[in-house]
Amino acid sequence: QVQLVESGGGLVQAGGSLRLSCAASGSISNINAMAWYRQAPGKQRELVATVTNTGFTNYVAFAKGRFTISRDNAKNTVYLQMANLKPEDTAVYYCNRIRNKWDWGQGTQVTVSS
Repeated sequence: QVQLVESGGGLVQAGGSLRLSCAASGSISNINAMAWYRQAPGKQRELVATVTNTGFTNYVAFAKGRFTISRDNAKNTVYLQMANLKPEDTAVYYCNRIRNKWDWGQGTQVTVSS
């Protein structure tokens, strides 16, 4: 079972930027689609963005134009660069594979103040 460790969250003002990292304890090179998710207080976990092994990316509406997902298979790490953050982006952010998910990591808290 691969373990996931998310990091890079913090407290930022609206309009600020953060870069999140997700380190996997095992290889992700044979995992086609990796993704970032988030869970705001009182809400269900939701998909943010996906990235395939070929570099194809896809974003949900709120992330388009502001967030950039990427992966480094050599480092078994997935990244989420977030810009122009808004208070509604406040959530715990997680990564995982799309199919046959591993156990969730602890996530990383992102708090955006207005």
